[in-house]
Amino acid sequence: MQRVRIGCSGWSYQDWRGGLYPDGLPQRRWLERYAEVFDTVEVNATFYRLPKHATVEAWVEQVPDDFLFAVKASRYLTHMKRLHEIADAVARFWEPLEPLRRGRRLGPVLWQLPESFQRDDDLLASALDRLPRARHCFEFRHPSWFAAPVRQLLEERGASLVIGDDKRRPLPPARPAGELAYLRLHYGHRGRGGNYSEAELDGWRRRIAAWRSRRPVFVYLNNDWRGYAPANARYLAQRLSSGGDG
Repeated sequence: MQRVRIGCSGWSYQDWRGGLYPDGLPQRRWLERYAEVFDTVEVNATFYRLPKHATVEAWVEQVPDDFLFAVKASRYLTHMKRLHEIADAVARFWEPLEPLRRGRRLGPVLWQLPESFQRDDDLLASALDRLPRARHCFEFRHPSWFAAPVRQLLEERGASLVIGDDKRRPLPPARPAGELAYLRLHYGHRGRGGNYSEAELDGWRRRIAAWRSRRPVFVYLNNDWRGYAPANARYLAQRLSSGGDG
């Protein structure tokens, strides 16, 4: 059985005060506290701006040795350049992440493509050939990408498919492809206001339990408002650890 890591998309949310973060805990210690509960986090801030080298070094210093950061690729690469001629921009994106790579804290790299970005196998192959070695994972948001040749292309190039779940953005059913399973739970279908119901999370637990027989699994809850994400992530991790009820 492969390891399953479950966390949240980010850690710096005011809604989490009084829940995951005790009242009075200064914000500079939130990552430290987060890493006491979870063994991974998805960094979405890198989608909007390049972090400073010192900032990334500080992240490394605040987490245990086996903690991993999944990092979201810059929107300049995915939404502006749209994977065209990205070699120089990838190098600029990659440089500040050096402390994560050196400290062995770098987990998957998330490439989220826009909803309007339709399937282009040649472009995807060209981009994959220009990426530095890492666990690159692609989240497609246009239905055209959910096809067997795309799965094969990702696997041939050592990349993986992201499975996204979002009531607001229905997509074709998908199963993991590549060396790892990467699941993003954005917005629940049956809970209130994007929260995931226990029944939904138990359904995902069963799928994750099947996936881990073949590959490591990374799961991130992205419904950060009202403290839903950490509560859902903790429930899912506890159920998976206990084996649930079948």
